[in-house]
Amino acid sequence: MKTRRAPLWQGILILGLLLLVVIISSASVGASSISLADCFKIIFGSLPFADRWIDMSTVPPEAVTIVSQVRLPRVILAALVGMGLAASGVVYQGIFKNPMADPFVLGVSSGAAVGATLAIVTGIGVISLGPISMVSVAAFAGALLSAAFVFNLARIGNKTPVVTLLLSGVAVNFFLSSVISLIMSLQHDQIERIYAWTMGSVSAASWEKIGITIIPLSIGLGLMCIHIRELNAFALGEDNARSLGIDTEKTRIRLLSISSLVTACAVSVSGIIGFVGLVIPHIVRMVTGPNHKTLLPFSMLFGAVFLVVSDTIARVIVAPSELPLGVITAMFGAPYFLLLLYRSKINVKEG
Repeated sequence: MKTRRAPLWQGILILGLLLLVVIISSASVGASSISLADCFKIIFGSLPFADRWIDMSTVPPEAVTIVSQVRLPRVILAALVGMGLAASGVVYQGIFKNPMADPFVLGVSSGAAVGATLAIVTGIGVISLGPISMVSVAAFAGALLSAAFVFNLARIGNKTPVVTLLLSGVAVNFFLSSVISLIMSLQHDQIERIYAWTMGSVSAASWEKIGITIIPLSIGLGLMCIHIRELNAFALGEDNARSLGIDTEKTRIRLLSISSLVTACAVSVSGIIGFVGLVIPHIVRMVTGPNHKTLLPFSMLFGAVFLVVSDTIARVIVAPSELPLGVITAMFGAPYFLLLLYRSKINVKEG
């Protein structure tokens, strides 16, 4: 029993340490260069009883402000968003048994974009509810409404066939994308803001926003981990899942609803960031295999690492300006997506 668990915990420990190193390194990079040693002191110096071992007197006050109030919230939010999108991608690909499925397949992204776009053009986007702007609130509501509409559209009696669900999601995605294009063509003065939101960014991160975001994300990710057995059963086929006593219809809707909620939460604070939920599960699956006991937690951690690195590149590659986060993830994800298509074509030919 111990030998089976060792690889899981070793992998989680390694990825956890890698994420920690990436967070510290990312927080040290920017317009004002801060040493790794100072970043380490700033990040861990605020912990209880840390003053016994960490001397903060050698750290410049301005460095403390930059790291603790500007860079670290951004890095943590990027990690949370990457974690949520990667985990949702694992669930979607497992439920649909489709390697090309991603967190946006049910119209969540386009629904969020429509909600954010309406908030921007109507002017309510300038209103804030505490640390959360109305743009984020509208995006979250639009994402959930879009997913709910797709579920209802695909339902046939008491069942929701997978094929119908996918087709409904594609149709709604196209329709909502056309709505966004129509609004942008009619509101020329707001095109830049709409475009910037749809390309994704975590530049508006704050500790307050993290505090609000982490609660639903943690609940959603926890519920996904609870359903690992069901996800493994779905990988064997629905008939086998039923033979194991799983109500496949209810379980499918439950898992897709949880994933849609997690995706909506992530997108509402970051905008649309593509390819994370598509590429990360594939990369991790090649290392760990299809068992969701390892695939899900490893994807969560590696998704966090990937998005933190991508955001760091986005804000330093053309400093003092920064690129949209979605551009960087697409530059990594699109070539890998093409590689997947090429490999699948080769496999078909050989078969």
